[in-house]
Formats: sequence, structure tokens, C-alpha cells
Amino acid sequence: MQTSKKSQQLSLVIAILCCIVLPLIGYIKIGLPPVIIVGGSAILAFFLWYFTYLKHPVEPEVILPLFIFTVAGLQTHIIEEYLSGFGPAMSRLFDIPWSERSFLMVFALVGPTIYTLTTWGLYKKLPLAGFVACFIFIGPGVAEFTHFIFPLISPRLEPDNVNSISREIKGVQINSMPNYYYKTTHSYYFAGMYTAILPMVPGIYAIRRLIRVRQTDKRN
Repeated sequence: MQTSKKSQQLSLVIAILCCIVLPLIGYIKIGLPPVIIVGGSAILAFFLWYFTYLKHPVEPEVILPLFIFTVAGLQTHIIEEYLSGFGPAMSRLFDIPWSERSFLMVFALVGPTIYTLTTWGLYKKLPLAGFVACFIFIGPGVAEFTHFIFPLISPRLEPDNVNSISREIKGVQINSMPNYYYKTTHSYYFAGMYTAILPMVPGIYAIRRLIRVRQTDKRN
């Protein structure tokens, strides 16, 4: 069933604002890396959503299980990220103020609230819920491959020091910043790398499924 023009237009405006405002907030609060990762994922998600879900929402029995499995994998992945100090590790890697408090606020508190509402929205076939789902499939889904690249990047802060460090970055005190640089630790690992594949598998499959469903709809 096709959504109304008014609903499509309103959803478009909100989605475009999200693509602009969220990366901007990330840049102001943390720095450039969130703009590249979050902003890039949001733009790709926008096009995926525009061509697959916006005008013709996918049936809940198709997209809802994929979204739930992706979020479940993501939340499991976030547990490893928290235990291994993902926020502080990123702070040391890029010299940005990403504290554990802000990490938990976004990924452990605000995120699950949005995911819960999105589940309801997908069930009701609301266009905007499809945009959030596409963002999750691409952002915390496909983009998790960056965990396998981070160990190869030399940290901006004391790359040759294998020990965790603490310091103030842009007025924010960041404690216990671990170093996962491969050349220093001689161990190929970065915070969250072991479970990064958990949201990637259902996320990538969901993208393929959305595209195939849309192609099938066009032929019929």
C-alpha cells in the first residue's frame, strides 16, 4: 500500500533534518569522525529508504524480524564495546572527547528507546520508521567493518605507549584511554571487534532483502 503524499513529504523533511542535524551535533560535541561515520551512514540510509520504503512500506513480517535481529546483535556488540572501552579508545585514536558517559547515554539509553519506537513504527508501516531501520542496517550494521580497520591506524595520542592514559581533551576529562594500535600492542584487536559481525550479518541481509522486494514490486 502506498503512503499518502503528505506523509511522504513530512517524513522526507524529518529524514533530511536528521541527516544534517545529527552529524552536526556529533561534530560540535565530539569531532569530525562522527560526521564521517554517522553522516555517511545517514546519507546512504536516506537513499536506500527513499527508493525502497518511503512510498511503499515493506510488510512488517519482512522487515521487522530483520530489524529486531540487527538491533539484538548491535546491543550485544555494545556490551563488548563498553567492556573494552570503545569511547575512550576512539578518543585516543582521533584526539576527540568521547567519554564513557556520553557513550552510554547514546548507545545504552537513548538508542534502545528509539529502537523500541521504531519497532512499533515498522509494525504500523510508518515511513519514518523505515528510515531509522535503514540507518541501523547501514550504520551499526554495515559500518561495523571499521572495527577491523581501527587497529591499523596510529593513535593521535601517544601511539607508542601501550598503557592506558587519561587527559583532558577539549575541556572534557577522558579517563583510561586504551591503545589498540597493532604496531604497539602486537595484537590485532580494537574495542568491540569480536562481536562487530553480529549486527553486520542481519543488516547486510536486510539491505539485500529491501532491494529485492522493491525490484519485485516494480515488476508486478
